[in-house]
Amino acid sequence: MIKLPTVKLKPSFHNEKEVVQVLFERNDEITQLLRSKVQLRWSKTMNCWYVPFSKTITAELFQLIRNKAYLEYSELKSDVLMKEPETLIEPGLNVARPEVTAKIEELKRWMRSKRYSESTIGTYSDALKTFLRYAGEKPISEISNQDLIEFNNSYILANKLSASFQNQVVNAIKLFLRIVENKKMDVELIHRPKRAKVLPNVLSKEEVRLILNAHNNLKHKAMLSLIYSCGLRCGELLSLKPEHVDSKRNLLIIKQAKGRKDRIAPLSAKIIDMLRQYFIAAKPEVYLFEGQKKGEPYDVSSLQKVLKQSLEKVKINKPVTLHWLRHSYATHLLENGTDLRYIQEILGHSRSTTTEIYTHVSTKSIQNIVSPFDYLL
Repeated sequence: MIKLPTVKLKPSFHNEKEVVQVLFERNDEITQLLRSKVQLRWSKTMNCWYVPFSKTITAELFQLIRNKAYLEYSELKSDVLMKEPETLIEPGLNVARPEVTAKIEELKRWMRSKRYSESTIGTYSDALKTFLRYAGEKPISEISNQDLIEFNNSYILANKLSASFQNQVVNAIKLFLRIVENKKMDVELIHRPKRAKVLPNVLSKEEVRLILNAHNNLKHKAMLSLIYSCGLRCGELLSLKPEHVDSKRNLLIIKQAKGRKDRIAPLSAKIIDMLRQYFIAAKPEVYLFEGQKKGEPYDVSSLQKVLKQSLEKVKINKPVTLHWLRHSYATHLLENGTDLRYIQEILGHSRSTTTEIYTHVSTKSIQNIVSPFDYLL
């Protein structure tokens, strides 16, 4: 069996514009193919090929190099939350029947009535559309476990799509059939990927300090500092309003976060002083951090760019995302001796096992272990 070369995608910035690095060992065939079909350019400063960023770039490149190279885009996916490309489905199977559309809308209405987040509704409906397009003309009432097993083998595994996408499809189909079609799937027969045991990515305190101090812009600095100082998710930061900052009690109130839960997080005196300076300068009206238009929240992609600019300024080459700051906050709390139960409450974890993962990346105890190698010299 011939081993295909790998083409790796990596998010980056070039001339203050968001781009995708296209990394592969020298291969004239792949180079010519990409240059003829996409805006592939060479950067001397990055010393690699790159293309302008777009939400469809993964699907476009997959189609171009299919059967010629393996496309590795895990860094791009985790960084910009790319969805699995629907264009991987063969055009002949892309059937938008009124019956299908109506039933998907029915599921979406049910999910909204149960107060699912719009993000979850979008993820489930997109995964459901992908599967039903693959099913083609087959009546929904006749869809069985075997159809999902075939979709898993012939589409997801064959195209090397992610385990998380595979789980999303299974969850979406299960919910769809139970709510809309009033029938259950035999879960035991469904192929589920084994959950990977991945440790959270953590920055050192010095790296965090460099990132937070990289910006002179008070707004940018305040946003990144608040994410780290309270262990916030990106969406939680952008949903904050001025009244959620309780400076008298040194608390931040996070309303209706993941799982529809309110929680509080301690605010340091330094971050309160920074927020006071920012508030005087920016005068936000509705949201604590607003975009170019008053009364509208700051854009998530702009916030990601703020972080990337910080990384470039301090020359940190790790694929850092905003969520790394949350992981780093939790780990640093643990290393400072904070009880896991308090960390669980601050982060808003439903289960203690979720919080316990930070014990595996804390270096406080590990650094005190003396290697037996030291006794050999």
